[in-house]
Amino acid sequence: QVQLVESGGGLVQAGGSLRLSCAASGRTFNSLAMGCMGWFRQAPGKEREFVAGITWRAGMTLYADSVKGRFTVSRDNAKNTVNLQMNSLEPEDTAVYYCAARRSTVLVPSRFDYDYWGQGTQVTVSS
Repeated sequence: QVQLVESGGGLVQAGGSLRLSCAASGRTFNSLAMGCMGWFRQAPGKEREFVAGITWRAGMTLYADSVKGRFTVSRDNAKNTVNLQMNSLEPEDTAVYYCAARRSTVLVPSRFDYDYWGQGTQVTVSS
């Protein structure tokens, strides 16, 4: 079993920054066996969408066009932690942010291809 716990959400003004973290654990979790980690978000009334992802072994990254240049995803293999640094936040970034893990090493943006999910953390950006 794999557990993912997000932290770091909150309320911030437009133009501000937040840093989200996702701690992965579990008897069967191994950062080198789990191929990728992804960050997704879901705003009220909208579908869950891909934000950013990273592979555990090589650190390859993928970003949604809407966050390129503003968000940065990183991982710490020793701590089994993935972070999402969010800068220049906009009200449109308001959503619940979820961390997800995928066993495959192929980094993809589809939420249907991820195997484990965290409970989410709320990010609210005021104008």
